Parts: sequence; structure tokens; C-alpha cells
Amino acid sequence: MVERESVPELVDPVVVAAFEGWNDAGEAASGVVRHLAAAWESVPVAEVDPEDYYDFQVTRPTVELTDGESRGIVWPTTRVTRARLPGGRDVVLVHGIEPNMRWRSFCAELVDLMTGLGAGRVVLLGALLADAPHTRPVPVTGSASEPGLVAALSLEPTRYEGPTGILGVLQEACAAADLSTVSLWAAVPHYVAQPPSPKATLALVRRVEDLLDITVPLGELPEEARAWENGVNELAEEDSEVAEYVRTLEEQKDATDLPEASGDAIARDFERYLRRRDAG
Repeated sequence: MVERESVPELVDPVVVAAFEGWNDAGEAASGVVRHLAAAWESVPVAEVDPEDYYDFQVTRPTVELTDGESRGIVWPTTRVTRARLPGGRDVVLVHGIEPNMRWRSFCAELVDLMTGLGAGRVVLLGALLADAPHTRPVPVTGSASEPGLVAALSLEPTRYEGPTGILGVLQEACAAADLSTVSLWAAVPHYVAQPPSPKATLALVRRVEDLLDITVPLGELPEEARAWENGVNELAEEDSEVAEYVRTLEEQKDATDLPEASGDAIARDFERYLRRRDAG
């Protein structure tokens, strides 16, 4: 881990992490961390030395121009920033690319940093492709190291078994270090998998708000989510087979959603409205 600046003592820090790649359908999860970093004007803390964890023929460095003249290399890696919220609490943001090798060592390095910063909770964000209609609220599933936290957040508990990505390995490493960990996954419609997915990003941001009991500046994200949905509607209308498939997904979704689940969603939205009114 390469430290970028000396870090003062943090106040009740919580970690929010997302990784591009297999864990990040439509770049919805990494979009959350990018949004939070910009909204909260986070500052660099450290970055992982990529030499031991990335295959540069698979995940290649890029050349960028500085001031339109100077050329520099940007290496694929994981970067850590921090931000202090208006209420005084600190948030540590971890944004990286899923490493190509030595996952256990990579996760151990991140866990050492988290514990060294005094993190009390770790929130891991992911996104997966699913048979979900784009016209309905984005499903968010989750798992947590604390019993009852998934139910308290009205999350659908994940039942997934199978291959995992870096989030699954990092979650287990955090649990082994006695770090309270929550994993949140947004479902991105598989028929519109290309990034960005602002509606899924917005759904994850709202879950982060619920979990941390904070208000996140949303900026243009709600409008981008509406524009995204309208754009997909227009594409579906041009293809009768896609339109019929979307209607089938809508019927399946509406048939399985319980009335009380809709009531919980309304209650959460009203609580967010009250928080934003108070914050404003």
C-alpha cells in the first residue's frame, strides 16, 4: 500500500468499496463510489501498488495527456480516499479494479488499512445482471455479518451460490477481522447491460443513505436515471420482441412483489424525503 498523505484521526469511519469488472454490471456499483467521491470532495489517502496484483496484459495501463501536452501512464489499481461529512463523520471510499491475482494478499492489505484507520463498518457494493424489468424499482439484495441487519434494511437476502468475485473474498476477510460488513447488490437488466446504469447506481446510493442514516447529494443522478429509463423505453418500442419480453418480466415482477414490500419502499422514500427536507 502506497500512502499518499498522512491521515488524521478519523471520526467513526465507515468504508464504502466497489470494484470494476466482474462485480460491477453496468458499472452501477463503481458509479456509486465515483458519485460519492465527487459529492463529498474526497481526498487521497493511499493506493495499492499494482505490481503484485494485476496482469498488465489483461488490465492494461493507459496513456493520458496532462494539460494537453504531457503524457503520463495511469496504472490499474485500487485507490483509497476519505471525506468528512457535514455531521462530522468520516467515510473512506475504496474504488478499484478487480485484481488478476493474489486475491488473499490483496484483501489482507485492504483489511489492514481499514483496521488501521479505525473503520467500524465496511459496505461492499456490487451489481449483477438479472431478469429484472427496467421499468420497475431496481431490486437490491444483500448479506451482512450482523444478524438481523438485512431484515432491518428490508433487503432481500441473497441466496446465491457459485463463483465469486473480489467482493466475496473481501467480505470473508473483513468478517475474519471482526469488521462489521454489509454487501449490497443491485440487479441490472441483462438486456441493457452496457454502462452506465444510473438507475441501479441511484438505488445503491439510496441504500447507502438508509444504512448510514445520512443524506447524499444526488446532483443530476435522478434526472440521469429518468433519462436512462426513457431511453430504454424508446428502444423497446422499436422492437416488438423486446417489448413483449419486458412485459413478461413486468408481470412476473408484479406477481411476486408482496404488498407489504411496496409499503416498506414507500416508508423508506418518505424517510429520505424528511431527511432531505431537514438537510435543506
